[in-house]
Amino acid sequence: MVDDRGYAVAKWQLHLLRAMYLLIAVGLGLTIWPLVISPEVRVADPHSVIQSILVAFSLLSLVGVRYPLQMLPILLFELIWKTLWVLVFALPVWLGGGLDEYATGVLFACGMGVVLTPLVIPWRYVFSRNRLIRI
Repeated sequence: MVDDRGYAVAKWQLHLLRAMYLLIAVGLGLTIWPLVISPEVRVADPHSVIQSILVAFSLLSLVGVRYPLQMLPILLFELIWKTLWVLVFALPVWLGGGLDEYATGVLFACGMGVVLTPLVIPWRYVFSRNRLIRI
């Protein structure tokens, strides 16, 4: 696919993007959807807000399988929030004495996102589309 400035995104890059969107959708589908569809107790608390956001995120990721370049903001959001959580919350707690089992699992999942997401994003395309940053 070629953008209006002449930068082409290779088919293999589109396939990597689709695979990442699918990984997100399946991962959240297996972990979050069951908690939303049939919760042990239905409550309106911060956890239910987060679960709702993650369900919406998984649905948008499914849209990304069909429209990988148009849904790039989803992957950028994924990269930013996971990087922030790892650097601002998980890393200081880990260095200060350790993470509990839940936080360790979240750190692993976020770490995968922090490593894999930048590898699949076609950065040259992203920067060529940004009117503020030109390469």
